[in-house]
Formats: sequence, C-alpha cells, structure tokens
Amino acid sequence: MASVNVNRNLSDQFYRYKMPKLIAKVEGKGNGIKTVIVNMVEIAKALNRPPMYPTKYFGCILGAQVNCDVKNERYIVNGSHESGKLQDLLDGFIKKYVLCASCENPETVLTVNKKKETISSSCKACGYSCNISMKDKLSTYILKCPPDMSMAPGASVSKKVKKKDKKAENGRGSPNDSDELNDHGFEQNEEEDDGDWCEPSAQLDDTGSALQKLTLNADLEKSVDERMELFFEFTKKRLEGDVVDASVQKEIVDESERLDVKDKAVLVLCELLFKDPLKIPNIIKANRIFFLRFTNENPKAQKYLIRGFEMTIKVYQAALLPRVAIILKTFYELDILDEKVILEWASKKKSAAKQLAAQIHEKAQPFIKWLKEAESESDSESEEEDEVEVVYDERSRPDKIMEVKEDPIASPKMVMATAAVKVGGGDDDIDIDAI
Repeated sequence: MASVNVNRNLSDQFYRYKMPKLIAKVEGKGNGIKTVIVNMVEIAKALNRPPMYPTKYFGCILGAQVNCDVKNERYIVNGSHESGKLQDLLDGFIKKYVLCASCENPETVLTVNKKKETISSSCKACGYSCNISMKDKLSTYILKCPPDMSMAPGASVSKKVKKKDKKAENGRGSPNDSDELNDHGFEQNEEEDDGDWCEPSAQLDDTGSALQKLTLNADLEKSVDERMELFFEFTKKRLEGDVVDASVQKEIVDESERLDVKDKAVLVLCELLFKDPLKIPNIIKANRIFFLRFTNENPKAQKYLIRGFEMTIKVYQAALLPRVAIILKTFYELDILDEKVILEWASKKKSAAKQLAAQIHEKAQPFIKWLKEAESESDSESEEEDEVEVVYDERSRPDKIMEVKEDPIASPKMVMATAAVKVGGGDDDIDIDAI
C-alpha cells in the first residue's frame, strides 16, 4: 500500500512519520450515493487518533452526513468525493489535531477537560502544550467522545511495572522491587545510574530487526509456490471459526504483503473459509471487510478470487454448481467483485475439454444476463438524459414587441404599395407607367 508523509508540506523522503495514502470508493447511485474510506482504520492508527475524528472532520467541512460503523470498520461520507480531495482535507485535520504547533511533529496527545470544556494538545517530542480552538463542530464532538485514556500522558506504563505493582498489592512482592531490579533483572542503584548512555535494549532491537530483514530477504528469494505455502500455514494458524477478527485480518494482510503474494492471497482464503458450501454466502457477508482488504480497486486479485471460487466448486461440485449465480451475485452486491471483472470472466469461451469450467459458466448465465440487462438499462437512461437538449434560437425571438392595429379603410397609398410588392417584390421593380 502506498504511503505518504503525515506532514505533506515536507517532501523529505526520509521523513519517518508515514501514513497510508487515502483510498476512497464511491458506492450507490442518485440520492443514495456515498463514499467509503476503505483504509480509514490504518490512517487513524498512523495518526494515533480514533478513526471517527477524521471522518467527522470530513463531514463538518463538506457539510455532509457521515456514518461510522466501528464494528465492521466502515467509515462513510455521504456524496461522491474523490480520494485526492479527501486527502487534501485530511491535511487540514492533521494540521489542527495532530501536528505540534511548535515543532510540527505528529507525536501529540489530546487531553479533554469536560468541566472546563477544553481540549489540550501536548507534544511528546518537544514538550510544547497548547489548547485547541473550540470554534468548529469537531471540537464539540471530541468533547462528547474523548479519545481513549491510553493516549493520555503518563499512560504508557510498561507491562512489567504493572505486574510488579500488582504483586506488591497482593503481598507477593516488595513495593521496592521495581527500584531494585531493572527490566533485565540486574541489580540497579539509583546513585550509580548514569543515564541511558548504554542502551542494551536498543542494541537488541537493532539485532532483532537485522535478523528480521535477513528472514524477509530469504523468504522473498523463494518461489511463488513456496511463498504461497508459507502464507497458507500462517493464515491457517490464525483462523478460528467463520468470522475473522479485525486484528487477525491485519496480520494476514501484512503477511501477504511481506511475502509479496497479496494478489493471490484470496486463493488461500477460499480454501480455508469455504469449507461448508451451504454457508458460503453468509461467510462472504460476515468477512466482507476482509475480502475488500485484498480486492478493493485490485482487478487482478478479483480474478484470482473467481479462480479460487472455481477451485472450491471443483471440491464441492454437487452442492455448489446450482448456487453459482447466487454466490457471484453476493460477491457483486457487496462490492467485492466489480461488474467489469465479472463480465470479462463470463466473456471468455471455455473449451469442451474443460467440462467443469463450461458448466460453471452455464450456471452463471442467469446472473450474467441480469447484470447485462441492468447495465443496458442504465446506459439507455443515461443516453435519454443526454438526448434531452434545449435549443435557443435567436431568430425566433423578436427584438421588439409591436402592436399592429388593422385599419378597416386602407389609404390609396397603402393599396399602391401593396400592389407594387405583389407585382415586383421590391422598390426596383415598380413600373411607373403601370401605376
């Protein structure tokens, strides 16, 4: 996934504060059109803010309603909005609610004081602290829904210290144990502590990251089949039941990116999730976000998903062949498969030698026919709208409105003029002798 600097005013490629590039997907038509921010959870995690905050900010700026479905990780802004436009708006949110006003680092923490009705921002990098303006609607929302207290200053207490404090409370350890022993179990005297001039933990972290890189490089040198086998074993260990937890989803997606098999990862999902052919539509609906993490705006992954579905049909042929159209429609209605990809797959002719593939295409025809008819109807409606055109002709609009009164008794001069026009059609054709 592409990443950008948190502070996009800085073009330094070595800037260490990164966030995923915003991905927006427009769904629906007419009055029901809406924009789903696909990776809002990942963006919020990079900014250390709840995902509702930037979503609400978009709603405030655009004057649109928003919908935050935390359970299913769907963050929606009503209306049609491009990814680039929302990315620019996100910069405004970051400047006000994330970046430090002094050093411009995003290492800030928001603290809400409901009694005083204030929101303060304190920077962990430089120590600068200030109050945030309460003029906009988002500040009011933050007051009502403050961030998790784990983000508050002083909340980052190590697990080991917590365990020692708990032991002291239960009488199983001395209250001074945390002072006498450091994190590695060595005796430590405060007077002899010269600071952090030597950091063994940092050295261990560097060594660990170096080993991790070696492992990564070794895995990437393997063939695609070997990497897919590694991904299969990794995913199999983490799947429990039919519904995959959001945290597990992220782990699996990260592993697919690490092994560079994200496009083909859906083949593994089909094999591991579609074990009960009768439950497949419900499993797809329950894991919609999981599938979208791979297939959203990725036609290649969508084609592999159809291939994985075909392989599943091969295993459960009797149960799944009659349900091909229903399952494809489920994928389509949940935006997991795009219309273009499905029609492209359906247009490919299957030889008689591939009997099962031909049967799958035959069973899918009711859905494909419905899809084409829906497409032709929408095209005809758009053509009718395009054909309606209002033409303004300047010639049909007189410059002046004049009232003409009929004179019952015409004068001799008028009779003569009328006769002249009828005879010649103009002043040059008037015959004086004839008059």
